[in-house]
Amino acid sequence: MTTSEPVFHTNPMSRGRIVRWMLEELGVEYRTVVQEYGRSMKSPEYLAINPMGKVPALQHRGAVVTEAAAICTYLADAFPQAGLAPAVDDPLRGPYLRWMFFAAGPVEAAVSANALGLLPPPEKAAFVGYGSFEQTIDALEVAATSASPWLLGERFSAADVYVGSQVDFGLMFGSIPERPAFAAWAERLRGREAYKRAKAMDDALMPAKG
Repeated sequence: MTTSEPVFHTNPMSRGRIVRWMLEELGVEYRTVVQEYGRSMKSPEYLAINPMGKVPALQHRGAVVTEAAAICTYLADAFPQAGLAPAVDDPLRGPYLRWMFFAAGPVEAAVSANALGLLPPPEKAAFVGYGSFEQTIDALEVAATSASPWLLGERFSAADVYVGSQVDFGLMFGSIPERPAFAAWAERLRGREAYKRAKAMDDALMPAKG
């Protein structure tokens, strides 16, 4: 498939919510395809797009991009007019990439391991990239504290979408501890119009209760 319009594969109960927000921040036209757990996600057609059988996934200009952090990074570069990524020669490019991949690596791994009760004992901490849950959360707090108002200062970026989503989700589900810097940043993020639009769109796709 080759198209200039992004095709967004998602499910409202997934990390696809992060990518939806990113797309809304970009302000571009895109097509949404909702994939169902255990059904269309495992179909031969979708497995040809993402062999993991998971969402989100993005098709754009003949390319397939998976993993929420990669999709956000890709979209910010593919649509530079939105100004959501520093240019390669911009000094802010370093901090931008640092926090994006810190959230995708150590934060994701540490939070998941903690939730599952699979954290390594202290003497084995050197075997995992995040070291310890506490160390990772402390480093994430450094990022949140520097977000004044955003990770790159006055400039909102895809890093706020992706890293901020980790904090936002973590506070909602209790997987990240309540800290003033986290709460203040999350409040600013939730006030963005693109965040509100994306949330409303995904909430409308949730299965009806009853």
